[in-house]
Amino acid sequence: MNAPTKVVGFVLGVALAFLVAYAVGSQVGPVGEPAEAASHSDGGHASSSEEEHADGGHSDGGHAAEGGDDAAALPGGLMVSEGGYTLALNKSVARAGRDREISFVIEGPDGPVTAYDVEHEKRLHFIAVRRDFTGFQHVHPKLSEDGTWTTDLDLTPGQWRVFADFKPTGGEALTLGSDLSVPGPMDFVVLGETTRTATVDGYTVELTGDLVAGEHSMLKLRVFRGGRPVTDLQPYLGAYGHLVALRGGDLAYLHVHPDGEPGDGNTEPGPAVVFGAEVPSDGTYHLYLDFKHDGVVRTAEFQLDATATGSR
Repeated sequence: MNAPTKVVGFVLGVALAFLVAYAVGSQVGPVGEPAEAASHSDGGHASSSEEEHADGGHSDGGHAAEGGDDAAALPGGLMVSEGGYTLALNKSVARAGRDREISFVIEGPDGPVTAYDVEHEKRLHFIAVRRDFTGFQHVHPKLSEDGTWTTDLDLTPGQWRVFADFKPTGGEALTLGSDLSVPGPMDFVVLGETTRTATVDGYTVELTGDLVAGEHSMLKLRVFRGGRPVTDLQPYLGAYGHLVALRGGDLAYLHVHPDGEPGDGNTEPGPAVVFGAEVPSDGTYHLYLDFKHDGVVRTAEFQLDATATGSR
């Protein structure tokens, strides 16, 4: 074969390869542009904006995007934005120490939100916990006229998760979450196994009941002081106790409701405080009970393993 023939054959071969590649590419689509169905293939939910996943969203339990069929069934606190509202946390002020001021704004469809409904005696509940589940704090920030919330937190170095639990006037109740990094050497705490008894400031709190994924579970917490039952608990946030549950791993925030309330004619002020809880999956859960006695609010911490439905 002479040189001109070889050149012509080479050119034809390149042209044929190009045509084949073009035909395949037109069917598959450009590299890095996933098909719409692929965005749901990992158990996650496509968001309406990149910001919804940029600050703590997780594909194994985050809220669905607005309009998603499963949104109402998923736990809160995994998204920084949901339903047109965003937790805009001022992270530049985060420093280790006691009584560190933290500020944030709830951005709504029309700008910073300034009108909130009262839920459990407060317009907004703010929860902070380090990602090793230590340092739990439940505080109630102050709201300024421009929509800025401010509060003080005791912060140690490490990665924190904060939650804003609120109901904007005219909107749905929401729990939004955001990460907060506090610089400095972190003393990471490795937690042990199931904990059903907690001690705090001379009080002992015992927890009975089990968590079962997908089922309504009743938990009873009994408060003792010096070995004697406490029968004069004081109301706190409309009940004789307030219980927060966080799922191990992603720190999903779960609402736990008290069974009864002060003044209903049936609920006694201790020693037992009863709650109804529903957890979406098996695994480890961390529970924090706030109770008030002698004018002081204290927090008892527990760790429970939830079993899968039908595994008992």
